Amino acid sequence: MTSLDLHADVVTLTEKLIDIESVSGNERAIADAVEAGLRALPHLTVSRFGNTLVARTDQGRGERVVVAGHLDTVPVNDNLPARRDGGLVHGLGACDMKGGVAVALRIAATMPETNRDLTFLFYDCEEVEAERNGLKLLGDSHSELLQADFAILMEPSDAVVEAGCQGTLRVDVTTHGERAHSARSWRGVNAIHGAVEVLARLNAYEPRRPVIDGLEYHEGLNAVFVTGGVAGNVVPDRCTVSVNFRFAPDRSEAEALAHVREVFDGFDLQVSDSAPAAMPGLSVPAAAAFVEAVGGVANPKFGWTDVARFSELGVPAVNFGPGDPHLAHKQEEFVAVEQLHRVEEQLRAWLAPA
Repeated sequence: MTSLDLHADVVTLTEKLIDIESVSGNERAIADAVEAGLRALPHLTVSRFGNTLVARTDQGRGERVVVAGHLDTVPVNDNLPARRDGGLVHGLGACDMKGGVAVALRIAATMPETNRDLTFLFYDCEEVEAERNGLKLLGDSHSELLQADFAILMEPSDAVVEAGCQGTLRVDVTTHGERAHSARSWRGVNAIHGAVEVLARLNAYEPRRPVIDGLEYHEGLNAVFVTGGVAGNVVPDRCTVSVNFRFAPDRSEAEALAHVREVFDGFDLQVSDSAPAAMPGLSVPAAAAFVEAVGGVANPKFGWTDVARFSELGVPAVNFGPGDPHLAHKQEEFVAVEQLHRVEEQLRAWLAPA
């Protein structure tokens, strides 16, 4: 088994984590290594569920904070092992999110006493379908382990707080027609031509930009796939436009779906995917104190992250981690050494006992 020195500097620890290949579904080796490192720390109570690990302090503090990160990565793309190049650490998962996990493990190992009780969560299968997500499964089976006043998800955010997240809904809008030979097209009804009205409504759509907790979110409704056609000499009787709606945190999934149904009133519509948004929750004392401690700046999160799962559990959460999120899943993925140190130092200062 690969061993991890959780007291090593955060850059070295990031490199060690990168070098343990952990593509979604293959997290056992990294979970074993992380578990061994955590169990060696007497101030933590450690539990394991599959390849998901929970480590908790019990200092009797007035607040509890979850610090969470996923252990898995997307598939290898000729980007292992880790490579250091000046002020950058390259490698699979460097920013998404082995760097963030390294910061959390360093805090777990080197801060036996903190001003808030901590729950460290390291989970599997974030990069694949929701039913395999380790955080979701733990929330379904042992939600009491995730109860807290606040949660920090170590997603790459360029070392700036990104609060909440927008929800995502995908629907298939289908138009129907009647098949005919294209040489006698007037004897049929072209379903692809019928999709023109769907596209026209999308083109005319004016997205909302609501302000929530002082942050401006930006909704979007966009076609992402168009499918249709039978053969090169057949007028098609069916065309489907797949539409993605990114909705602000002040809408529930049901409200988002009702809005999309209103936009496409008169068309056949089926839901193919849905995930809730998460409110930023910056008015919660622990969240406000955290934002102030790490620079006083918070940005809205436009993409979907697992902060939504914490929101469903009634725990306000933010994204805060080293790494540029635009580099996630790219072959040339890297994380800046300066950000690794800065995020660790900021968390350390916020959690330091008086």
